[in-house]
Amino acid sequence: MKYVTSLALVAVLFSSPFVVAQESKGKEAKDAQGSGMPGPGQAQKALKMAEGTWNALIEMAGQESSKGVSVQKMVLGGMWLEDSFKADFGGMPFEGRGMTGYDPIKGKYVATWCDSMSPGVTTTEGTYDEKTRTLTMVGDSYDHMGAKVKVRMLTIHKDANTVVFEMYQTGADGKEAKQMTITYTRAGGTPAK
Repeated sequence: MKYVTSLALVAVLFSSPFVVAQESKGKEAKDAQGSGMPGPGQAQKALKMAEGTWNALIEMAGQESSKGVSVQKMVLGGMWLEDSFKADFGGMPFEGRGMTGYDPIKGKYVATWCDSMSPGVTTTEGTYDEKTRTLTMVGDSYDHMGAKVKVRMLTIHKDANTVVFEMYQTGADGKEAKQMTITYTRAGGTPAK
């Protein structure tokens, strides 16, 4: 049960893309045929920087660290970053899928996350601070008992090959507590172009 409780927290951790450039402002790019349909813009170029394979070291309070692998690629015409994640938590296999894009109407990044250990869908939205190289996403998730909880996630870009993810959850007492840290290291050390 200890792992199930902590794994419920993992459900929200991958809603945060590895954004390394400034958010787009205003209209998204038109497609090559000039049809007026939105196409990939600056925000999608920023998301594309996360393409590749990442090794993940997952640390949760009171538990042994775990390892995982995240494979990220741009899909759906280059509009969305898809994250396929696999890990092992104390002998329990874990698999999750995340989708992250940019909503020009909201002027925010948006994301969803689903996984093999949680029946709920986590949804978040947020902004990127170019000065601190940090993406902050906030939204709703569910705890191991199925109760809705507020989450805040920080994705901090140390360099092109190292990203640190921190996840915080607001408890019933209204206090925010850090739930986990994941250090991502790009496999092969070659950033996407």
